[in-house]
Amino acid sequence: MKEFMSEDFLLTTETAKKIFNGGAKDTPIFDWHCHLSPKEIYENKTPRDITELWLGGDHYKWRAMRGYGIDEKYITGDATPYEKFLKYAESLSYCIGNPLYHWTHLELQRYFGIYEPLSAKTAPEIWEKCNAQIKNGGFTPRELIEKSNVACVCTTDDAADTLEFHKLLAEDKSFKCKVLPAFRPDKAFLIDTPQFVPWVKAMENASEMRINSFADLKTALKKRIDFFDTMGCRASDHSFAYCPYKEAPIGEIEEIFTKALNGDKFTTDELDKYRTALLQFLGREYAQKGWVMELHLGAMRNNNTRMFRKLGADTGFDSVDDYPIANGLSRFLDSLDKDGLLPKTVLFTLNPKDNTVLGTMLGNFQSPEAQSKIQFGSAWWFNDNYDGMRKQLSDLANLGVLGKFVGMITDSRSFLSYPRHEYFRRILCEMIGDLVEEGKYPCDTEFLSQVVADISFNNAQKYFGLTL
Repeated sequence: MKEFMSEDFLLTTETAKKIFNGGAKDTPIFDWHCHLSPKEIYENKTPRDITELWLGGDHYKWRAMRGYGIDEKYITGDATPYEKFLKYAESLSYCIGNPLYHWTHLELQRYFGIYEPLSAKTAPEIWEKCNAQIKNGGFTPRELIEKSNVACVCTTDDAADTLEFHKLLAEDKSFKCKVLPAFRPDKAFLIDTPQFVPWVKAMENASEMRINSFADLKTALKKRIDFFDTMGCRASDHSFAYCPYKEAPIGEIEEIFTKALNGDKFTTDELDKYRTALLQFLGREYAQKGWVMELHLGAMRNNNTRMFRKLGADTGFDSVDDYPIANGLSRFLDSLDKDGLLPKTVLFTLNPKDNTVLGTMLGNFQSPEAQSKIQFGSAWWFNDNYDGMRKQLSDLANLGVLGKFVGMITDSRSFLSYPRHEYFRRILCEMIGDLVEEGKYPCDTEFLSQVVADISFNNAQKYFGLTL
């Protein structure tokens, strides 16, 4: 029987061990898609305790606790931090096979030097050990980022954001990690929600102009893209259940936009027409800036109305959607490619049924202007577990060019989430090691060590046009 999460965790062959230690273990992290708060990074406060650091805002852990049967009082309610920690520890022991079990113990090992498994029995002692270390220092956001060997993070920022904390961080030369904004104009697409008109007002303030038409909106967005670019932005990000594609004359788009400003109702066709026109405009702007466009497809959000009203969005009530995505995605990418204005694009799917769709879509629009210009994004959200990562890597290897993959992202709000990169790297090295040991790839550990270093870090910094 193997030791629990030992030094060779997941590295089941000698080849895997060699290429992990030779190419992945000490390679820096470029976290090019995350939801960390630039404000929290700048303010750099020490957390009160392990519960604030570990459980605050972490809907992965919240879902597991709910699945075990923990009362909401101990998840997002008014229970004490100690009570919440004990309840998480109690539920964790039953999460057999859940990546949370591995992530939790990687975080305890890497940041606290604690190798004892967390359970209801060990929780009181681990609570004391963690909090004693937090009290002694070394657990502010910047210290955790530096301890994790992170060279750069790209946060996720609304188009109307002032980026004030990015400015302050850029001016602070004592912090070596780059913190760059990523442009996320999702609210511009949400014309069927109550938040659209207030967001337009925020955009008017940010762009210093009135927005009375779709043409005005495009002008305002272009001004914001220009501003984000001056702040070092290299990426945009969009989230859709499916990729919209329905062409319409510009006059019809203007009519739809006017309805949005008036708070009117829309048909699905009208929503798709508006979103197609807007996404095409943005894609062309990104191409001219040399930005990367990220498309996250397949999330069904805010399923539980009662809990959404109580807690709001991003609190653990999202799941996988199952729309067909191939046709709309192909036509959208082609509409930009025909004009020579298809930006570098990373395609993510939350539904693994679409792995082959994305894996084959890549080959339709590659171009020598960038190696693997169209990328199949890493296993995301509900898929960033052992089986999901192995499947995404295997599907990409079968259908694309694995060696030019831009690797893992945390997609996280937690400053303790960086061992997920180690988890991914171990799985990557295990998979490649298996191929070598089975005689399916030559045993060139020097070359393969470079390949896993590239996938872990180098490919991404080159793809995003950065020197880190």
